[in-house]
Amino acid sequence: MSAETLSGAARAHAERLRGDRLVDWGGMILTIITFGFALMAVFPLYWAVVTSFKSETAVIASGISLWPESFNTEAYEHIWNNTNIGQWYINSLVTSVVITAGVIISSAGCAYALSQLDFPGRRLIYVLILACFMVPMQALIINHFVLMAQFRLLNTWAGIILPQLIVPVTIIVYKQFFDNVPREFREAAQMDSAGHFRTLFRIYMPMNWGVTAALSIITFIGAWNSFLWPFLAATGEATMTVPVGITQVKDAYGIVYAKLMASAVMAGLPVALLFLIFQRRVTQAVMLSAGVKG
Repeated sequence: MSAETLSGAARAHAERLRGDRLVDWGGMILTIITFGFALMAVFPLYWAVVTSFKSETAVIASGISLWPESFNTEAYEHIWNNTNIGQWYINSLVTSVVITAGVIISSAGCAYALSQLDFPGRRLIYVLILACFMVPMQALIINHFVLMAQFRLLNTWAGIILPQLIVPVTIIVYKQFFDNVPREFREAAQMDSAGHFRTLFRIYMPMNWGVTAALSIITFIGAWNSFLWPFLAATGEATMTVPVGITQVKDAYGIVYAKLMASAVMAGLPVALLFLIFQRRVTQAVMLSAGVKG
């Protein structure tokens, strides 16, 4: 091998090393930027947790303390012993579970009918569902409140649950998946004398358990975190959900920051645990919803 060939190979190797070095610097800069944004997103949560373990005196003291000098559980004890947080948890759990079950069952049935059955007005109904998807729930708050008041369902679980059963995006997602199921499956089920309900829950739903699980988790989280409608529909502490109930945490001396932060942490803890356990399913549901919106 000649000296020129060796020098050319050395130059090529040096250029590759230089390019790798540039790529590494670019990756390092992107990593630092990403880490900075992650810290910005996590810091409010960290600050809430740290504040909840401080005494009220330490919270309002001058200066910034990123770590409590001594951990104080007085705020959590106050929330647990002097509020109806146990009842709020029960209300949130019951309403969230019922809303999730109602949304999944009704949406799957509606999507199956729109996808697999041929009846007059099917396209018009689907267009109306798409139109409902574009209307935010906040725009219907007054109508919902008037209806629930006329039905005398305010301050009841039914009054909190019924308006939140309207989730058009779930119908749209189910329809997209049912459209991809060959019609031969339904025809074979009909030959075996299976009705539409049996076909839906024995054939179509098992084919989409992943989608159902993802939509169930994201619906449950949305129902648990819902604030505006439960705040209007439940004015008595006996029917308040956790997000609404924590607004009742107050003191004769004004705002109590540590107790407010403790109540916020206790309100978000179940959802945070659910997200950590089913993180992949939650991400899948978000991607499904984003795909529909796109």
